[in-house]
Amino acid sequence: MSGRIGDLSPKQAEALEQFRERIQDILPQLPAQHDHFLLRWLRARSFNIQKSEAMLRKHLEFRKQMKVDAIITDWRPPEVIEKYLSGGMCGYDREGSPVWYDVIGPVDPKGLFLSASKQDFIKSKIRDCEVLQQECDVQSQKLGRNVESITMIYDVEGLGLKHLWKPAIETYTEILQMFEANYPEGLKRLFVIKAPKLFPVAYNLVKHFLSENTRQKINILGANWQEVLMKYIDAEQLPVIYGGKLTDPDGDPRCRTMIHHVSPVPPSYYVRDHVKMEYEQCTTVSRGSSQQLDYEILFPGCVLRWQFASEGADIGFGVFVKAKKGEKKKAAQMEEVVLSQRYNAHLVPEDGSLTCERPGVYVLRFDNTYSMFQAKRISFTVEVLLPERLQSPQGNGGSKNTTVQAEGNSQS
Repeated sequence: MSGRIGDLSPKQAEALEQFRERIQDILPQLPAQHDHFLLRWLRARSFNIQKSEAMLRKHLEFRKQMKVDAIITDWRPPEVIEKYLSGGMCGYDREGSPVWYDVIGPVDPKGLFLSASKQDFIKSKIRDCEVLQQECDVQSQKLGRNVESITMIYDVEGLGLKHLWKPAIETYTEILQMFEANYPEGLKRLFVIKAPKLFPVAYNLVKHFLSENTRQKINILGANWQEVLMKYIDAEQLPVIYGGKLTDPDGDPRCRTMIHHVSPVPPSYYVRDHVKMEYEQCTTVSRGSSQQLDYEILFPGCVLRWQFASEGADIGFGVFVKAKKGEKKKAAQMEEVVLSQRYNAHLVPEDGSLTCERPGVYVLRFDNTYSMFQAKRISFTVEVLLPERLQSPQGNGGSKNTTVQAEGNSQS
């Protein structure tokens, strides 16, 4: 049994019923509530109800932390990503699923990472996933049957050592892990075309982050790749550069995003050359350790704002909440309110903010526990901004206002 509607075993049907019952409390918050959607999570965990429930609840937290529900309407990638990251959606396969292209060769990884943050790349891929899910929903309505997965084409012609640059590979693996954890069963098949001799090296760097189910969907095509693509995608839906009849993908309404060959990123986009930050504090996070900064927020609605840069290598960063100022707690013992991630702050300065919905002690945590050999020097500025109702006419609402207690207490 495939585990899909119309092809469920009695045990699978019973598991679906139990799964729906166990997630009643979060069902209204999910992007979809129908059985097709719920079965994707069950299939991803081989119909283990407990594991599927844990996966789905974690996904809901991911959606809240990354503001996924509004990412299409309220966020756009930086211009440099839109102009210099090649690829996009174009056409549909013979079963009506959207086709997504990634064109690897022309991409300038180092130029992109000097021009935008790692989080911008991750958010742009989340946005792409949501756009594709919307397109699947449109196709489901149009065709009168469930469309829930996509066909992907990876054009790796021109893949070279520049693409194996460590920060780029690390970010790509994070994106793969994000996709596996939050968009299960979203991939129908993936075709790798025009693979050079270096491709097996690149694939070996990332394949262990893929589930066995995903790996089975990857097809590395040989010299007859055009013939194979035509078996799955009608010529009218395939760009002419890939053997089809679409002559102008960028202008065709079936192509919602550009598929273009790009040049190296101009140095004028490089953030490091144009943003000279003045930081108020510095600290060194020892190898294999972390440091926490405590900020006590007395009033709901305050905004906690931070900027930081690291020297030499990336640094982990996240924001947590605890009950009492000065008490020592590990990250696992606190509530995480800004997802802890590794930031390439040695390449691009990071900044962010959080509206504190309730009073408490908010902990900014710099994490270097994953680095066994290298300490990290961090330059940073943190501000606490008062909600408008508490600002004095003369005050600017900044952290120096005496009605907000904000002290940076460092602890490993």
